[in-house]
Amino acid sequence: MIIREASKTDYPQLRQIYLESRRKSFHWAKSEEMALDDFDRDTVEEYVLLAEENSRILGFASLYLPDNFIHNLFVHPDFNGKGVGTQLVKNAIEKMGKPVRLKCVSENHKALMFYEKSGWKKVVEEGNPGEEYWVLVYE
Repeated sequence: MIIREASKTDYPQLRQIYLESRRKSFHWAKSEEMALDDFDRDTVEEYVLLAEENSRILGFASLYLPDNFIHNLFVHPDFNGKGVGTQLVKNAIEKMGKPVRLKCVSENHKALMFYEKSGWKKVVEEGNPGEEYWVLVYE
């Protein structure tokens, strides 16, 4: 598996992964409101790392470097549980240095378990009722 910086030529595949992953796992969100161009809107001014194997993109992480913040971490549904997310997070931490922060929707129990098993600590739960999320830190 190769981890590298994304280029604009990767964006069609990244858009698809972002859309498919959210539609499959974000049971709390309205999938009919999700669109391919959400990726572009949700990664403005961010550094995008991707995981690739045999010329196929397996997942990505978008980082907001000024704040050492992982904004997005998405793995194609076909590659969940195969270490893709772990490698992306590891490379994100190497790129930014510690401490690193992220937010995770409280309803995303699978992701919260992934982060906690990887050594992330819950700091505070924030957000409006029905839109709560955890702020997590890795030090």
